[in-house]
Amino acid sequence: MFEKLKKKGFQVLALHHAEAILKHDMVEAASELEQVLLNVEIPAEELVRGGGGEGELTQRIRKSLANEHGWKKHNFEIKKIVDGEEKESISHEVDHVKRFKAGTCALEIEWNNKDPFFDRDLENFKRLHADGVISIGSIVTRGESLQSSLREIVGQFARKHGISNIAALSKYYAPTARQLELIERTARSRKSFEDGWAHAFVSDKFGEATTHWRKLEDRVHRGVGNPCPLLLIGIPKQVVVV
Repeated sequence: MFEKLKKKGFQVLALHHAEAILKHDMVEAASELEQVLLNVEIPAEELVRGGGGEGELTQRIRKSLANEHGWKKHNFEIKKIVDGEEKESISHEVDHVKRFKAGTCALEIEWNNKDPFFDRDLENFKRLHADGVISIGSIVTRGESLQSSLREIVGQFARKHGISNIAALSKYYAPTARQLELIERTARSRKSFEDGWAHAFVSDKFGEATTHWRKLEDRVHRGVGNPCPLLLIGIPKQVVVV
């Protein structure tokens, strides 16, 4: 399952019988996800310009899932009613949901949020699965190979485009005073503006406290989200075009 994605370097982790559910009951869901993700491509300039938040990559994946395959945003509202009286109402918004004949898939894209968003997503999936409204919860995030290669990618981009001083950065983005100080300090210590900027930029925008594969893997191995069937996918460095 997901062999084409794996050949391209994507990390795929299926937990709590998610693979069996997809393979035997929801093959269409797996096929659609693979089709969308196989087309993922990230220009290095996009990493530099976007940095964090919902960047252009996330928007492209969202549009493809929603417009081409019908994975739409949905707000689940769970109500507790006792003797005809509503006692409690809880809502869970999920960015991509699709109902298939054999069940429902819920998916979140965590390209570059603060890592506690993983806790929110996994706990939402757990509750929704317990309430019988989803069959599988899925998260797509930066893979391990991409996370570990970001400084190299940004440094390579800097050398290719002649970004050898602060003035050259203005073509791509405007650093804040705090970022400028960090860039200058790191460039001095590394004796190379390109490498110093790459190190400072990645630390600031794609640091350890953001959403990436290791942070997600740590959580699911601790049991966060259990027993909801989970499908986790990490985007690899191979999709970046320098």
